[in-house]
Amino acid sequence: MRWRGKSGSQNVEDRRGERAAGMSLSRGGGGILRLLPVLYRMIGIKGTVLVLVCAGGYGLFTGTLGQVLGTQSLQQVDNSSQSSAVTQTSSEKELVDFVSVILADTETSWSELFKQMGKTYQEPKLVLFRDRVQSACGMAQSATGPFYCPGDRQVYIDLSFYHQLEQDLNAPGDFAQAYVLAHEIGHHVQTLLGTSEQVHRAQSRLSSTEANKLSVKLELQADCFAGVWAHQANSRSQLLEVGDIEEGLTAASAIGDDTLQKNAQGYVRPDSFTHGTSAQRVHWFKTGFDSGEPTSCDTFK
Repeated sequence: MRWRGKSGSQNVEDRRGERAAGMSLSRGGGGILRLLPVLYRMIGIKGTVLVLVCAGGYGLFTGTLGQVLGTQSLQQVDNSSQSSAVTQTSSEKELVDFVSVILADTETSWSELFKQMGKTYQEPKLVLFRDRVQSACGMAQSATGPFYCPGDRQVYIDLSFYHQLEQDLNAPGDFAQAYVLAHEIGHHVQTLLGTSEQVHRAQSRLSSTEANKLSVKLELQADCFAGVWAHQANSRSQLLEVGDIEEGLTAASAIGDDTLQKNAQGYVRPDSFTHGTSAQRVHWFKTGFDSGEPTSCDTFK
């Protein structure tokens, strides 16, 4: 990607020097935390991390993190936080600059697209953290993966996820990293348009299986919105280089529910999907990129 030398966003909040307040997990429930010892023995540390990323991200975005993890409540034990100077390598500094530039480009793209719709785009903040972070959606660990919290309209990411994306999910490249951020920004767009609220209201009246189907549609639309951004960014400033779109498609494929489940447990359970199959995620990203129009992203038809 041709990102160097471009202006970054003013909406990046660096909390990597903070130690978030602790939390206690109440006993009970049948969620995934109770299965961690079994998962570790069966699929190893990498597979366990992948399962946590999928489950945690879904729980945070839908507001059901306690149910997904098998805890009745997430309670802060200490409301204080400790700050220290951020120490980072040159490669980490470059990664911070990179996500800032990508965030700025999403702001430009979506501001123009919202203007065309007769609306005003409200820019979200991007929060960088290490290990764990407190959001309006609850306390999150790095293993949750990048997520968007509609409660405070902020995107959260531990930049170490990008190492996992490259090493564990075999999805290297700067555009793969940009795709992850653009997908979370897509969830912010859904919040501003009222789509997320409509889906969550509908989910409250459905069985878990049917609710999951709506979650898949919501996630696929965020993939499509990521493609829309990529189209706009490339048309406006020639941000993409040869091979970038292939990196995005590889990333979309690598984090499909079927691929993650197959890698983690050796089999696939379609009724438990929350993000869509690899083929679906690739299809909708390409749909958004080819059209460059949000109206092409109606995954609910």
